[in-house]
Amino acid sequence: MLLSEQNRTSSSVNMASVNVLSLNTLSDLHPKPDTTFTYGTAGFRMKADLLDSVIFRTGIIAALRSKKLGGKVIGVMITASHNPAADNGVKLVDPMGEMLEGSWEAHATALSNAQTNEQVLDYIHVMVSSLKIDLTNPANVVYGRDTRPSGEALVSALEDGLKVLGAQSTDYGILTTPQLHYLTRCLNTVNTPESYGEPTVEGYYKKLAAAYKVLVEGKPKLSPVILDCANGVGAPKFKEFMNFLGDSFAVKIVNDDIENSSKLNLNSGADFVKTGQRAPVGLKMTPQDRCASFDGDADRIVYYYMDEDNTFKLLDGDKIAGLAAMFIIDLVKAAGIDNISVGVVQTAYANGASTQYLRNTLNVPVSCVSTGVKHLHHEALKYDVGVYFEANGHGTVVFSPTALKTIYSTEGSSPAQASAVRSLRALSEVINQTVGDAFSDLLLVETILTQRQWTPKIWDQAYSDLPNRLVKVVVKERSIFKTVDAERKLVEPAGLQDAIDAIVLKFRDGRSFVRPSGTEDVVRVYAEAATRPETDELAFRIGGLVFDFNSNGSGTRPREFI
Repeated sequence: MLLSEQNRTSSSVNMASVNVLSLNTLSDLHPKPDTTFTYGTAGFRMKADLLDSVIFRTGIIAALRSKKLGGKVIGVMITASHNPAADNGVKLVDPMGEMLEGSWEAHATALSNAQTNEQVLDYIHVMVSSLKIDLTNPANVVYGRDTRPSGEALVSALEDGLKVLGAQSTDYGILTTPQLHYLTRCLNTVNTPESYGEPTVEGYYKKLAAAYKVLVEGKPKLSPVILDCANGVGAPKFKEFMNFLGDSFAVKIVNDDIENSSKLNLNSGADFVKTGQRAPVGLKMTPQDRCASFDGDADRIVYYYMDEDNTFKLLDGDKIAGLAAMFIIDLVKAAGIDNISVGVVQTAYANGASTQYLRNTLNVPVSCVSTGVKHLHHEALKYDVGVYFEANGHGTVVFSPTALKTIYSTEGSSPAQASAVRSLRALSEVINQTVGDAFSDLLLVETILTQRQWTPKIWDQAYSDLPNRLVKVVVKERSIFKTVDAERKLVEPAGLQDAIDAIVLKFRDGRSFVRPSGTEDVVRVYAEAATRPETDELAFRIGGLVFDFNSNGSGTRPREFI
């Protein structure tokens, strides 16, 4: 889309802030490859050697976003989360630590696909004109990266993009993704009634550690948790964090080799454990061990343990959501507060047994939304206290301003009520409400287990998961798969959903859905049924159906994944 001459002339004064010579010179350093880019649920993500031009232009988008918002701080995180070390990516963080506003994803996509310097400039004109951006406003951007070897060069590309519009910026170096979200919110709320905390990494550590110490004060300590850091940024950062937690927290860190980049997320980490439903390779577990895994950028966490018969047991995001909701409901009741409602938000990937437990045992409302943290976060804000977790372990708890006001204005009419109120206040501090945070969620779970003196097995007994399986089917073109009903039903290709439904009916407690990935040329097939053999067979049959449908399969037939 190019600006008409009339529009170009009318915005010429505003556009004077763009140094065309500088834009051309800097853009020439970051030529666009013959690739089509899409800003998806996780921002841009792909092989690192294709990202140079994307990161450069993301710098421009970040500056424009800040100027549009009157100079508010925008965050940029360079990471590829649970992907292999050869990949990388980038995503933008809005002022309150939330994901980039949805309408701007299209702008990021369009600018990243501009073929020439002139088209880049034209699209900047389009944005300035249509969004009424005052380019004389300041631009403020903060950024960080994970431990991937490609990160440093991509930071340089980002910095060149920021120079185009003269953005003021701060490089926070190596961070976990949630730390960047925290810093962005803190910087935008400092010295205001909504102040979220000290806008430093040390401030992040202090806030979480102080709240955790309040929550476990006087309780017998649990055995050390075995913490798999996926050989990613969570390892050095959690070691820093331990300097603030001190002896209030016992941990044994494994998979902390960030010097060998090829080990990042390799046979370890939350995605490996969740997808494979097995412990990280090389981790020797005993029935007494309580284990947890971060992903590569430390925004996901899953727990697991080994039963007495040496059976691996996964405690994923669904289990964490149930544990958190139960604990918060009990605390609210114990505090004598009767005007705070708790709700839970899930995606279609949530185990059917977890949804039944939440609705039928805890009696809490449950919403189902499309995959992607931005959808869950938005829905969770509708509750006084919204608990949201994806099954993959990415999630958090958000407290409405009204709920926080109630919690902080309540004193309690008995020692028991006063103690519950104190715990609720500390809980709102130990939880990173900006985004899913593996550090924060680890402390949340450890708080509950410590206060209840529960083992993982006791926690796990709340309900029994239906066996489930997730299969990837490589396809030639994922865009032909269109979904509705929170991604639980296909409307395109025509006829495929009917075929899926016919197969599901043949399995006890059968449920399956198909959705295209937001970042890869694959279609994901989720299946659950009454028994493991039935689940595997259902997943295989649906995966094969997708593979064969209209000859869109590519690569290996799904049997390889089961």
